Amino acid sequence: MACSDKHDQEIPENLQPGDLIEIFRPAYQHWALYLGDGYVINVAPLEESTAASFSSAKSVFSRKALVKMQLLKDVVGTHTYKVNNKYDDKFTPLPPEEIIQRAELLIGQEICYDLLGNNCEHFVTLLRYGEGVSDQANRAIGAIGLVTAAAGAFSLLGIFQNKSRQGQH
Repeated sequence: MACSDKHDQEIPENLQPGDLIEIFRPAYQHWALYLGDGYVINVAPLEESTAASFSSAKSVFSRKALVKMQLLKDVVGTHTYKVNNKYDDKFTPLPPEEIIQRAELLIGQEICYDLLGNNCEHFVTLLRYGEGVSDQANRAIGAIGLVTAAAGAFSLLGIFQNKSRQGQH
């Protein structure tokens, strides 16, 4: 019984089945969905099997992932986390029973993983809202667009400078 009591103390009181959990990794945030009784569902890269391996930034470049049910404490490891149902004002959460039922059907399934189009945040928001969204991916896409635009501007600037120099000779 003492083991169970200790386990219960590790789970925050405000944590409800269907909640989104944001886990702060060194280079990115990993997302999981709380199932209840200390367990979460999340996606883990096929190339790496341990929960600790998800702290590796290279895991975000995996193309395949496995849907896993794991203890929250094992997925979090030494990192910090918080409940973050940040899209509740934009999307209506599905009933918790439906979220859990949908999640349980996916445990053990192999899915395609794409950092920008189908990542761990997309996965859990699809379960909670029926809509896969990811601010993290949108920020990355925006950054890529900004870098591309800047590169294009510098390229054009170089062309204009070359034409200007050629006209001076």
